[in-house]
Amino acid sequence: MAYSFTLEHVCAQSGARAGRIETTHGVIETPIFMPVGTQAAIKGGVLPRDLKEIGAEIILSNTYHLMLRPGSERIRDAGGLHRFMAWDRPVLTDSGGFQVFSLAGQRKVTDAGAVFRSHHDGSKHTLNAEEAIRLQENFGSDIAMAFDECPPAQADERTIRRAMDRTTAWLDRAIAARRRQDEVALYGIVQGGIQTQLRSEHVEQICSRDACEGFAIGGLSVGETIEQMHDVCGHTAALMPVDKARYLMGVGTPRDLLICIGHGIDQFDCVMPSRNGRHGKAFTHDGPLYIKNRFNFFDDRPIDPSCSCPACTQFSRSYIRHLWTADEALGKQLLVLHNLAFYLELTRQARKAILADRFGDFSAEWLARMDNGRWRNLPPEAPDLSA
Repeated sequence: MAYSFTLEHVCAQSGARAGRIETTHGVIETPIFMPVGTQAAIKGGVLPRDLKEIGAEIILSNTYHLMLRPGSERIRDAGGLHRFMAWDRPVLTDSGGFQVFSLAGQRKVTDAGAVFRSHHDGSKHTLNAEEAIRLQENFGSDIAMAFDECPPAQADERTIRRAMDRTTAWLDRAIAARRRQDEVALYGIVQGGIQTQLRSEHVEQICSRDACEGFAIGGLSVGETIEQMHDVCGHTAALMPVDKARYLMGVGTPRDLLICIGHGIDQFDCVMPSRNGRHGKAFTHDGPLYIKNRFNFFDDRPIDPSCSCPACTQFSRSYIRHLWTADEALGKQLLVLHNLAFYLELTRQARKAILADRFGDFSAEWLARMDNGRWRNLPPEAPDLSA
């Protein structure tokens, strides 16, 4: 098997873990943030060479979108997803389940799988446990996600249990459908809504499947409160196997990452850094920075003086604000690049703190600085915004 996970250290101050994932396309040191390249590209114009420069070790792509265009056969015939998108490091692909279940009114879900209509042209498609595996093996993914059903956070218990039962049954079908298990790792997904008892039950079901190389926590950040998300993540992670990677899907803010790393999560993905960058918001050591604010016009400091990304080492807030105002694409590109670099550096520093048995202190220091950073991100001549 080309995939392996090694747990290297558990921080003495918390449940935070440092690990190592080995794949055909390279090594991933955890905890890790995975930039989201939904359609085999990072939105905002970030090139593969840019991702390498800021230290990205793995990216995530979306099965639903890629099956619709250009299609898995086209990607397979082009040499697989890595060659198609000129990215020679690891790739994780999701199963498309979340996207299908978000197509309210355009899909029908049964125990067999999902039938849905494309949001592009209305064409009819089927996605199920077996097809999700076939597609991801065509992509040549390093890590493939099993097809699952993601219920709304506030769904009733009957709906959540039905989703749990389907997800478990679909995982067994996915395991049976694998043809490239020596090359493509498979992660099962734990559901259960925000009820800890249901999460406990589903962890026991999903994580008993030893054929899976890793496990994910799904169904969070879908409408529950932040506190509920953190509590459910902590409860669920504590029950998962210690010798396999733990992946929290679709989460979240820098605060979320710090808290959930403390709960023992190894892998994260989220569109937040790239989406916020495209809308003018930068994450910094001192809290958020909104590039459109008028006081950035005169500010010759970098986005984040503590950051060593290309955007921060070469350009000023004033220049990037000018690009934004002039509607130049480079402005969004630089903000996206910085935000991804910020997330990646956050997880790198977290790993170092875990190995030094000081993640608890590290997390507390970061959270306090970000919480109190609003004023530090203002230049001396900025107007009083407290009124």
